[in-house]
Amino acid sequence: MRRGIAATALVASFALAATACGGSDSGDKADGPVTITWWDTSNATNEAPTYKALIKQFEAVNKDIKVKYVNVPFDQAQNKFDTAAGSKGAPDVLRSEVGWTPAFAKKSYLLPLDGTEALKDQSKFQPSLIKQAQYEGKTYGVPFVTDTLALVYNKALFKKAGITEAPKTWDELKADAAKIDSKAKVYGYWGSTQSYYAQTFLYGEGTDTVDAGAKKITVNSAPAKKAYGTWLSLFKGQGLHKADTTADAYAHIQDAFVNGKVASIIQGPWEITNFYKGSAFKDKSNLGIATVPAGSTGKAGAPTGGHNLSVYAGSDSAHQKAALKFVNFMTSAKSQTEIALKNSTLPTRDDAYTAEVKADPGIAGFQTVLPSAQPRPALPEYSSLWGPLDTELPKIADGKESLDKGLSNAELAIAKLVPDFSK
Repeated sequence: MRRGIAATALVASFALAATACGGSDSGDKADGPVTITWWDTSNATNEAPTYKALIKQFEAVNKDIKVKYVNVPFDQAQNKFDTAAGSKGAPDVLRSEVGWTPAFAKKSYLLPLDGTEALKDQSKFQPSLIKQAQYEGKTYGVPFVTDTLALVYNKALFKKAGITEAPKTWDELKADAAKIDSKAKVYGYWGSTQSYYAQTFLYGEGTDTVDAGAKKITVNSAPAKKAYGTWLSLFKGQGLHKADTTADAYAHIQDAFVNGKVASIIQGPWEITNFYKGSAFKDKSNLGIATVPAGSTGKAGAPTGGHNLSVYAGSDSAHQKAALKFVNFMTSAKSQTEIALKNSTLPTRDDAYTAEVKADPGIAGFQTVLPSAQPRPALPEYSSLWGPLDTELPKIADGKESLDKGLSNAELAIAKLVPDFSK
């Protein structure tokens, strides 16, 4: 999920419509190669070049298939695919955020991949990631890259403050932030007001936005209020940066961290390559990565994120066959290893974690926190539930409304998204 990541791709809506080739009219010549379209939602600057290079490798050994690459800004892709699939004009392959997969599967937009060439290496993938690509017993995506959130920190600044290890609880983080402020003269921690990042606090109290199994909305429950109370407390105090509720907050937090102006933030592995571009991490070994601090229950964890490669159910058989072969190639151990080495993203299959891949301290660090990541429930509406919180949490952090009022508003909005859930 890419959680407010600034996409650099500049792809106009009319261009996307022109390049979508799902359905019957693909423009292929009867005696020529099949041309499939892939909508990639990765960062156009840091990640896309690697994928384009792999496409050339694929085409070199599959002369009968051409791949039309389209980079779609992540924050636009879900709605664009939803619209395109509904009108039978979607791309043959989609890099689908894991939270989108069940929603698109419910609408029959995605092809079930069980027993197909795309999933012939299913046993090689981490089981939890395969489960997250499933909906009602069928698999609709092949895990492509995975991620979660971690506490990333500047080892040199922590050492300067006399701190030898990462904090294990939020109270420890507050104490460390005060020490860093006193000794290193920079902020110790800067938190985000985005709901995806705040999700870690819910897990720390043993709760979630909803209880999917019980069909109950829990965002305004006592444990949730305690979780968000802890989240709110981290915007005020010695060494704690105040909440940034501007449209550019994500970029502000990231820039401060990579340039040594704040010692720790919560972030995901999609920013590893950008960490290394900052002045604070010219020495890659200065990047510390630890599990997010635990809540009062002693539990710690963050959402499992990442992307699957999915195949459009509306394409004809020739395009589906070509798409399945392409998905298998892109998710192979060889391709995933190359992607990890070039993009510093986390592979989804164990045999891609080679010694060379794990030599990257960013990948090695995030690999250690993956076991604490919590899969999202197979609820088609789940990702949309963060929308109401993205509206309310900045108001709460800014002091424009109380925690009780904000969570009550979020609860009412979420109830409209899952009307069969009780409060």
